[in-house]
Amino acid sequence: MNTMTGEPTQRERELAAIIDSYNDVTEQLKSAHEQLRDEVARLREEVAKKSRLLRRREKLAALGEMAAGVAHEIRNPLGGIRLLVSLLAKDLYDRPETLILVNKIAGGVADLEALVTDILEFGRPSDPHPMPLELDIVALATIEMAAGRIARIGAEVRVSEDLDGVVIHSDQALLQRALLNLLLNALEAGEPQAEQPRRVVIGLRPAPREQVIISVRDNGPGIPAEMIDRIFNPFFTTKNQGTGLGLAIVHQIAETLGGSVWAANHGEGGAVFSLCLPRCLEAAQAPAGHGDVGRTRAGRKNRGFEHKEVA
Repeated sequence: MNTMTGEPTQRERELAAIIDSYNDVTEQLKSAHEQLRDEVARLREEVAKKSRLLRRREKLAALGEMAAGVAHEIRNPLGGIRLLVSLLAKDLYDRPETLILVNKIAGGVADLEALVTDILEFGRPSDPHPMPLELDIVALATIEMAAGRIARIGAEVRVSEDLDGVVIHSDQALLQRALLNLLLNALEAGEPQAEQPRRVVIGLRPAPREQVIISVRDNGPGIPAEMIDRIFNPFFTTKNQGTGLGLAIVHQIAETLGGSVWAANHGEGGAVFSLCLPRCLEAAQAPAGHGDVGRTRAGRKNRGFEHKEVA
């Protein structure tokens, strides 16, 4: 420092500038180190999550192959039993009391065949065949497929208007099966709150531009916290009837279509299942002749279905 004027010398100013630059670089390195540390932690968590998903898929694939093999062996004798039961019913047409027992046997065979079909579908999933689909049309067709169940329990099922005009490129049969399983699960989900009739709404949730999230919400009691992580496991069920494969098949279809599915409890009551799918599935090429937007016999715009309408 110049003792005469009290001002720093040129050398002191240069040294101060170097120190300031050093401090700036140090702060930048510290910030970069913290960002790198956070990114490494995030990547480790992501790798661990992917590893868990991979192990789950490997276990499910092995379980599916084993179950499909057993189901295939069961299906053949079931066909013979069904044929014999039908012949026996014809012979006993004049003995109504005995015929009731035969019909019960036939019903049991039908239930077993439905179980075998679910197991085969879970064990040997089909490849997707993408085509343009209008989500509101697919949802309405799904509701018509469940019309009998809706009528029996007197439920009200509605398609939200936010599905209107939303088109994605996906597999129609697989998407309808996933929505049907979610709808049937919502219809069977415990007792609705405050003794209200069962209500289910199929709608759309906010999603990134390249994705859609289809929601299926009910007004039931919701999902116990200890079951949310297990609800998509195969053969897991809390119902007296059922295979425990419905939601597992939904999970499998979601992955086949390049998406995911999860469950949660809604803040206003009931459960909501969210099916996230890409707007354009590129896993397979659409077969020839699938250029038109997929429409079904549910093409009319009747958005609300109650038990009186579908009975």
